[in-house]
Amino acid sequence: MTIAFTLLICLCGGLGAGLRYLLDTLVKARWQVDLPLSTMIINLSTMIINLLAGLAAGLVAALAAFHGLPAWGRLLLATGLLGGFSTFSTAVNEVLALTRQRRHLAALGYLAASMLLPPLLTALGFLLAGPGM
Repeated sequence: MTIAFTLLICLCGGLGAGLRYLLDTLVKARWQVDLPLSTMIINLSTMIINLLAGLAAGLVAALAAFHGLPAWGRLLLATGLLGGFSTFSTAVNEVLALTRQRRHLAALGYLAASMLLPPLLTALGFLLAGPGM
């Protein structure tokens, strides 16, 4: 892998992070205007971002497996763009915030949803873009 290609992956990661910021801002402006984390069970924007990232990862995997997406394209999309877009660390931080507030059931539910739902969406994306697409 060349230095230029590595930098291109990093650029895609920055683009993904920018898209994450824009979607986070949009969701919060639309649905969470006056709801700080302390009053929410889940952070809707983080969950939506991670679900979309999971679905997109499945689509990229299927495109690579069945439709000829080259390895360099998979790296740019999955490693770069989706790596910058997805935000598991934010989800973990939100679980910790709920735990500190002694909202243990909400923290456990949010953690379970954050760990189970994105892989299910990845599988759905893989099936949607599978060989029959």
